[in-house]
Order: sequence, then C-alpha cells, then structure tokens
Amino acid sequence: MRTVCTILLVAALAPAAAAQTPAPAPSANPISDGIRGQWNGVKRNIQRSADLMTAEGYEYRPVDGVRTFGEILAHVAGANYAICAAAKPEKTPFAEDHFEKTATTRPAIIKATADSIAYCDAVYAALTDASAGQMVQSPFGPNQMTRTAALVLNIGHNNEHYGNLVTYLRMNGIVPPSSRR
Repeated sequence: MRTVCTILLVAALAPAAAAQTPAPAPSANPISDGIRGQWNGVKRNIQRSADLMTAEGYEYRPVDGVRTFGEILAHVAGANYAICAAAKPEKTPFAEDHFEKTATTRPAIIKATADSIAYCDAVYAALTDASAGQMVQSPFGPNQMTRTAALVLNIGHNNEHYGNLVTYLRMNGIVPPSSRR
C-alpha cells in the first residue's frame, strides 16, 4: 500500500515539477546557430581524422590518380581559407592549392588543417541571422552569393572530403571519428 501511495504521489507531483523547470530561452539566431552546429560536427570529424591516421597513412592512396590522405587534408585546409575568407569577406590569406604544394608531412598538414579550422571558426562565430543574408563574393568565380551560401558550401565541401577520409581510414583498419560515438 505504501508503494502504491508513493507512486501516486510522484505521478501527481511530476507535472508540477516539470512546469517549474524553465524552458531554455529561444535563440536570437536560430538559423546561424544551426549552421554553426553543422560546422562544429564536420570540423570535429576532419580534425579527428587527421589525428587518427598514422604518418605512413598520410601517403596512402587507394589507386593512382586520386589524392593521398594527406593531400585531401591539405586541399581541405586551402579550401577552408578560400571559402571562409569570402564569407568574411576578405582576401584569402592562402591560395586554395597552397597547402597541397607546401604541407607535405603529417605535422605540417595537421597544423594547416587546425589553423584553417581556427580561421573558419571566427567566421562562423561572427555569423548572425541578420548577417547571414548579406552578399559576398563567391570564392570560386565572379558571382556573388549570400554569406550563408558560402558557409554551407564550406560545410558541404568538408563533408564531401570527410567521406573520402572515412574510406581511407577504414582501408587502413582505423575506425573513423563519426563511428566512434
């Protein structure tokens, strides 16, 4: 009987307790918060992939004619600078292919990747719903695009190459970051 009374008391008080818990305040920038969330996910996967692969694995290329693991990361680093500079908007500090030509060792590629992510972090952090629709110069042509379009392009590009990295990691017996959760 005591157990039944306790259950009934808890059931009766639960809605009152839930009503007293304040709901989180709605975000003033729900669109840009969503974009930042997507960026945070892909940048984590890219950076963890860079850290997981062995030094020898950075030279891995499954077939002739495709980039090595390290070349993919160097390409992503260069593209991060190009796209995030356009979204800033400012002139890119590095040509898109700069790191593919200059970062050839695991430590250099990891640094280029981390630095490009930090550069983009500042752009995503500054994004607001009000600034999301501002027009910026496309990083890859004469056209203009919204700041949001540039940043979504960057997220998509990173996700595209994260897919390559996943394959390379698995071919080298390494579980990719997104499968480790």
